[in-house]
Amino acid sequence: MACHFVLNINAQHLYLPKNIKPEDRICFAMYTVHENTVKLNAQFYPIKNFEPFEAFLEIQEGGNWVTKDTAVIQYPGYTSLFRLENWNDTIEAKYRVVHNKKAFYEGIIRKNPIDKDEFVLAALTCNSIYPEHGGDIPKTDIVDNIKKLNPDLLFFSGDQVYDHSQHYLYWLKFGRDFGDIIRNTPTICIVDDHDVGQGNIWGSGGIKSKDRSGKYGGYYMPVSYIKEVERAQTSHLPDPYDPTPIAQGIGVYYTDLTWGGISFAILEDRKFKSAPGQIFRHEGKVVDAIFDPEVDTRIFDDPKALLLGERQLDFLEDWTTDWEDAEMKTVLSQTIFTMANNYTGKHDREIFADFDSNGWPQSGRNRALAVIRKSFSPMIAGDQHLGSFIKHGVDDWDDAGYSFCTPAIANYWLRWWDPKKPGKNRGKNNPFYTGEFLDGFQNKITVYAVANPSSEEIDEGGKLSTRVAGYGVINYNKSNRTITFNCWPRNVDITRKDSKQYPGWPITISQFDNFSPKTFYQLPLLLLSKPDQVVTIRGSATGAVESSVRIKGKSYQPKTLRSGFYTIEIGEGDYKNQIFNVLATTKNNKKIEVKN
Repeated sequence: MACHFVLNINAQHLYLPKNIKPEDRICFAMYTVHENTVKLNAQFYPIKNFEPFEAFLEIQEGGNWVTKDTAVIQYPGYTSLFRLENWNDTIEAKYRVVHNKKAFYEGIIRKNPIDKDEFVLAALTCNSIYPEHGGDIPKTDIVDNIKKLNPDLLFFSGDQVYDHSQHYLYWLKFGRDFGDIIRNTPTICIVDDHDVGQGNIWGSGGIKSKDRSGKYGGYYMPVSYIKEVERAQTSHLPDPYDPTPIAQGIGVYYTDLTWGGISFAILEDRKFKSAPGQIFRHEGKVVDAIFDPEVDTRIFDDPKALLLGERQLDFLEDWTTDWEDAEMKTVLSQTIFTMANNYTGKHDREIFADFDSNGWPQSGRNRALAVIRKSFSPMIAGDQHLGSFIKHGVDDWDDAGYSFCTPAIANYWLRWWDPKKPGKNRGKNNPFYTGEFLDGFQNKITVYAVANPSSEEIDEGGKLSTRVAGYGVINYNKSNRTITFNCWPRNVDITRKDSKQYPGWPITISQFDNFSPKTFYQLPLLLLSKPDQVVTIRGSATGAVESSVRIKGKSYQPKTLRSGFYTIEIGEGDYKNQIFNVLATTKNNKKIEVKN
């Protein structure tokens, strides 16, 4: 089915260049490098007349272009996926995609920045196309700033395309807007609800949706459309952890990428998620939001409701203990694991439960956070149109990791975090909306910063800054294991000393803050003969992982959430020391010396 190629005349005029010449047939390309494998996906304009449906990937060697791979141009969507095995990632190389010996698209496959002390990630989300929300304003300010930053990795967390029937057309526009930074930088891109033609989505394992609202679960658009979207946006990612298709033959892409000494878990937090219409009715109706302050939202929790699904939880468990070439870890998702807004659309519309957020289902959210914290991973996501920095709690405040939600590139739907009562235990002189709260689903969260919409313009940002548009920059300092989160408005030159981020940022945390519960038990202090070893803690009786981390230095005292006996593993791969049946106590003054 090719319904998305029935182009709106005005949209075609705006976003599909007229009279595309054969030498301009390639729009853009994005790639990743993982474990010495390059995957590069080239995006083409429509192939016409008798032009060939194949393309070539060439690498420059000794001043000459050498063909390394040939790929079919897939239809619909016009993409070619190239793959290079046994890639030498210790060098930088120039590449070019070639079509019909007339079209050439060049870029750089970067050297693995594993020796750099600081790793830089630029994170973007929600690319609204609507002029009334700034969607027609050129993205040159973002592109220029990112060029100055020269990040090691780009992350687009979803909603790259806001049109609900013409993904291909607006995906080309996205590529023209951001192609100059994508072509030379490894890029992680994942899809969200608008990308697949829905305002909200509860994927429910891929079933067919009854309508575009998605409240009953599944995907509304034809399967060919869904596959085209995922092929265009995600096929260049490392191979999926488990490629088994879901319902309707829809594929999966959740996976991990290790680059520059940082390991990223890439999630699909919508794909397996249950829908509210499958779980409950409110006053006899299927709802996706609650605006009634009298409702106890805890009643909507159901242990059978899925968030990530068992497959992704299994993936996260395996990834937790895989520290090959990694010093620090991070989880990337479409949206954050809480409901961090209480006004939606307009500030006079208070919302008490938003089932589109990953604050629901509560049990599924808690299961996910309980796994993610084991690897001391912060979480980075988008979707909410509201920049925020939050620490999560499962059983108690702060017993799980931090999350950073980046602001929208251009903001279509405004949200606010504006609680009626100040947060508890907030820092001195911090805003009233920070501190400890229960979100709309009674989940425990500690809010550190929020970029709420303002009625006043910031600098020359105008429409964009009043709608809190922007992007995130995350700096990983590998030598001291700290992570700095930056939240930048649009139309601000970030290289100027007087440039200001949104209030509350930048924020710096330690890697180890992502598993630092207030109440904990201790194992003995470990004194190791070699530095920076991986230390994994498992329950002695079950073998279940309690935590796993590459420590900094030669000493480390593990924490646990419960008292009991644990096995301590030191090392990775086939080289591990194990210490069995070690008791965790409230205050442990014992020491264990380990020759490893």
